[in-house]
Amino acid sequence: MSSTTTLQKTGGPTGDPGTPQSSDGLKAGLKNRHLSMIAIGGVIGAGLFVGSGGGIAKTGPAILISYALVGAMVVFVMRMLGEMAAASPNSGSFSAYADRALGRWAGFSIGWLYWFFWVVVLAVEATAGAVILEGWVPAVPQWAWALIVMAVLTITNLGSVASYGEFEFWFAGIKVVAIAAFVGIGLLAVFGVLPGSDNPGAGFAHLTDTGGFMPNGWGSVLTGVLMVVFSFMGSEIVTLAAGESEDPRRAVTKATNSVIWRIGVFYLGSIFVVLTLLPWNDKSITEKGSYVAALDSIGIPAAGQIMNVIVLTAVLSCLNSGLYTASRMAFSLGERGDAPKAFAKVNKRGVPTIAILGSTVFGFVAVVFNYTNPDTVFSFLLNSSGAIALFVWLVICLTQLRMRKILQAEAPEKLTVKMWLFPWLTWATAALITFVIGYMFYDDANREVVSLSTLVAAAVVAVGFALDRRRKAAARAAA
Repeated sequence: MSSTTTLQKTGGPTGDPGTPQSSDGLKAGLKNRHLSMIAIGGVIGAGLFVGSGGGIAKTGPAILISYALVGAMVVFVMRMLGEMAAASPNSGSFSAYADRALGRWAGFSIGWLYWFFWVVVLAVEATAGAVILEGWVPAVPQWAWALIVMAVLTITNLGSVASYGEFEFWFAGIKVVAIAAFVGIGLLAVFGVLPGSDNPGAGFAHLTDTGGFMPNGWGSVLTGVLMVVFSFMGSEIVTLAAGESEDPRRAVTKATNSVIWRIGVFYLGSIFVVLTLLPWNDKSITEKGSYVAALDSIGIPAAGQIMNVIVLTAVLSCLNSGLYTASRMAFSLGERGDAPKAFAKVNKRGVPTIAILGSTVFGFVAVVFNYTNPDTVFSFLLNSSGAIALFVWLVICLTQLRMRKILQAEAPEKLTVKMWLFPWLTWATAALITFVIGYMFYDDANREVVSLSTLVAAAVVAVGFALDRRRKAAARAAA
């Protein structure tokens, strides 16, 4: 390990005197308010605002069950991850824990798959943001907006971890305020007590007055699960960021304990408001989007543009966090010898410059493919990364089963956060995730995504096994 990655908490040659420095060389520049907002905003992706209408149209009011099932799954996964992260904060998070608990091949595989997922997300979100910006300033072409957005946030991440934290604090803050206001105003309108509302307020009637609560049967609930599961990806980011905070264990503990109300308020609360303001089969929900349709029904002026601003904020937040997350995973892989060593080097500000630029380059290339080969190369990238979120969650479950025993044997005092009903709830969560992956093979709309994702995952795992065997053979030869 290079000298740039072995500094102690008290600072050192690559940082200002007295500046907190993590043991891996990354600077502890994230404040508690940054971590709090990253934790809150991490579960609010653009998919919540953009994709919820399709789920409602397919499932009806029972989409609340779909959100609750996925939400519970994420809560349990975060609890497991919180247990490991509170005991041993690490910029590689679950990849580093899988490395120790399951083997080098596992840490290598899930780390690179997670990196791949986020660099593809960079291209998707940059394009989504470009669509909105082009609508406001049509003189600048969409591809140029995508590159501008990518460039600005790359510069932000290159500045310092505090720059990332500050941008994310405000991006996440806008999302949180927007949803809280939506839920509050919407509930007033639901019960007919909002002054000037165009919606008469039907109370809870719309949950059952159009074909019942589950108009399309139980099968639609499972379809709804597949449609909403990917909007939850990002809740684990706080465990990677915690390694660069002033008090990692406190940050992880707080984030893990608050994930239940975050999902309850932001996902279940906001979707509940939409379903009680409008009948689930109202065409405006799919034509305008669920949130715009709900705001229009109340009579909020310029609802579409208001939502565009909020969606753009969510997109920028996702881009900002995606680049940060990909670079820190690349840094951790480099530090463990599973990526080029240059990825593990940090500059005098404690920023892994090469890891950031490497992730950005792939993101820029993916943006280019999105415009030059959208139906071939980019379609493959998108589909082959689609199910990786579920693979990550499954690996977290399997890792926690082993890590609990390791921690109990070596440092039981570090188990300040514990998974509930261990090991039964861990196994149940792993079984549910496996069922969802299996159901994707059965579902026509998701078969290609899960098949390509599985193919890519199998290839990466094969490489991981091969490298692991080579290392072990070299170690035996050296002995």
